[in-house]
Amino acid sequence: MSAPVVVGYTATKAGSDALALATRLARASGAELHSVIVLPADTRSVITPPKSGYDRYLQDQADAWLADAVADLPAGLSHAEHVRYADSFGEGLLQASHEVGAGHLVVGGADGSLRGRHRVGTTAAELVHTADVPVVLVPRGARKTPLSAGIPRLTVALGTRPGADEVMAEAVRLATDTGARVRLLSLVTVDLPATVDTGVIRVAGAAHAQDVLARAQSSLPADIDSRVVVGDGDSIEEAVAALDWEPGELVLVGSSRLAQPKRLFLGSTATKMLRELPVPMMVVPRSRAAEGGDPS
Repeated sequence: MSAPVVVGYTATKAGSDALALATRLARASGAELHSVIVLPADTRSVITPPKSGYDRYLQDQADAWLADAVADLPAGLSHAEHVRYADSFGEGLLQASHEVGAGHLVVGGADGSLRGRHRVGTTAAELVHTADVPVVLVPRGARKTPLSAGIPRLTVALGTRPGADEVMAEAVRLATDTGARVRLLSLVTVDLPATVDTGVIRVAGAAHAQDVLARAQSSLPADIDSRVVVGDGDSIEEAVAALDWEPGELVLVGSSRLAQPKRLFLGSTATKMLRELPVPMMVVPRSRAAEGGDPS
């Protein structure tokens, strides 16, 4: 069985989006689903009366929200629900992830984001700079994707620098567990400065990108359906918008070279991608041996 999937749940549309994606991921990979609500720790609560009755009310309310949230989970999906107390939502989710040995941590976007778009809130921002497990950022409206969509394809964003081992290994694990197809993507010739001779650089860069992608593709197991594509456009956002995206698809990116070993750090290219992505993005931690995984 695959490592558990942990989802940070709130009784909001963003929470429902996160739960929907986590459910599809857990079901497709055969993993156990753990839904977690994090309540403020006593040391943080400055407006809540320190009364046991009120604490009991918060606990009961969180239990009720979780019960409602998982009432319609598909039959046969192994799941568990948890209420945790922590100084921050991100801290509580990481603690829960460590307790259950999670393979993935799923969080929704901030309130106010447009449907099909990402908006990184406080919790997601905290996690993409501190987590030591892959974090999946879910755009608004993901709950509308049918459960039957599963995880049909993984788009793996690769740069030309060394250090893509971890994101490729994660892609292989996910593709093997879910049966998803793999699309290897390079954006190396996109978003060049206006002051350079873009024509020459694009030709040379495209050839180099194709070589990098071909070598990455050759490293995949033979039974994984894969293809390669080099993004085209005057900016990262334009190139991402021009690509086709399937309902239920996941994008995988590695952490920036600035990331500490076995930690996440969302690089500049991944941040630009996130502005236009209509599908969830998974950020994979940098390994101790990696030299950099930002797909730039």
